[in-house]
Amino acid sequence: MDTQPGDCFVVDDYTPSRRSLRVALVTETYPPEVNGVAASLARVVGGLRARGHELQLVRPRQDRADSGSDDGQFEEVLMRGLPIPRYPQLKMGLPSRRALVRLWRERRPDVVHLVTEGPLGWSGLQAAQQLRLPMVSDFRTNFHAYSRHYGVAWLRTPIMAYLRKFHNRTACTMVPTEHLRSELAAAGFKGLRVVSRGVDAQLFDPARRSDVLRAGWGAGPATTVALCVGRLAPEKNLGAVVAAVQAMRAEEPRMRLVLVGDGPERQALMQCCPDAVFAGLRRGEDLAAHYASADVFLFPSVTETFGNVVPEAMASGLAVVAYDHAAAGQLLRHGDNGLLARLGDEADFCRWARRLAGDLPHTRALGGQARQTALQHDWGRIVEAVEAEYDAAMAAHAAAPRPAWRRALPAA
Repeated sequence: MDTQPGDCFVVDDYTPSRRSLRVALVTETYPPEVNGVAASLARVVGGLRARGHELQLVRPRQDRADSGSDDGQFEEVLMRGLPIPRYPQLKMGLPSRRALVRLWRERRPDVVHLVTEGPLGWSGLQAAQQLRLPMVSDFRTNFHAYSRHYGVAWLRTPIMAYLRKFHNRTACTMVPTEHLRSELAAAGFKGLRVVSRGVDAQLFDPARRSDVLRAGWGAGPATTVALCVGRLAPEKNLGAVVAAVQAMRAEEPRMRLVLVGDGPERQALMQCCPDAVFAGLRRGEDLAAHYASADVFLFPSVTETFGNVVPEAMASGLAVVAYDHAAAGQLLRHGDNGLLARLGDEADFCRWARRLAGDLPHTRALGGQARQTALQHDWGRIVEAVEAEYDAAMAAHAAAPRPAWRRALPAA
């Protein structure tokens, strides 16, 4: 899954759609769960609601107190779920095909949007196929790439086969970058459409910088603070952050490292980085203040489909050091609004991080340009692109030949 972004979902000033659709979205994750899929989906949901669409969100129940919501335009349908191994705060939906068939027979959606590919997503696919409903899907998580970080690299091939089978049964699969589109196309995925991610540049703003927060980190006005935001987990390649900070300290011994997030690698990181600040999970304006109060953003992951934290850091005015991959590869221009290392080259990553240590004028110049880039990626445009894929899927579905037995039926 993507790293954790802010969970403040104030909707931009969207223009109402010309036609209201009934959209069923199926997902294994949604706020208040903290991850990139949940947060970006919430932004899309908010935008679609603002454009006048009627939404039905099918997701696992997160805890006993979770009752969902239903205000007439937005209905949450809660299904059974189980905790995901090593991530007990997240739930995995259980197979629910029959329940979804009953649900959608009673109130037929215009289009089904499959956000995740877990058991609940597969049930949504089967139910939509049985009822002959148009479907679109998202490719949001590199599960096939994660396998090697958990000692099960042999699972990569069957996982990829499952994902290909899943997505090729939908009218289109939305991916966040052109690079990922090319990679999946080469692996046999069809109907791929690039629909990027947006960023809330009002929430993530350099104006939220806090000298008080920096002082709590042991950083003065001239101290370089490096920030990393995301799950503290093996697939995030956090060893590159440790190496980069060591390189930066060779240039500026007083620099500080702040890690926002939690996960199974926290204890190991605390042992090898005892002087780092472990801020834990942060949300909303608190998270935005942590971004804005740093100077350099270190993003070492090479397994992301996008990486929402990259545009969040850019909008916050930070100088980003990342591999030439996913969101960073799409949004950063090396030396202009950030620094890009060759993919997988840790020495190159450390070299560019060290270049920023102690050079606040250069760091701030990159951060200023990054902010200007982020301002061009508002959520309104992204929601319009999603809506266009719905329209295309419905048009293709309407134009597809019907089975012979259906053609023989008399008109109602």
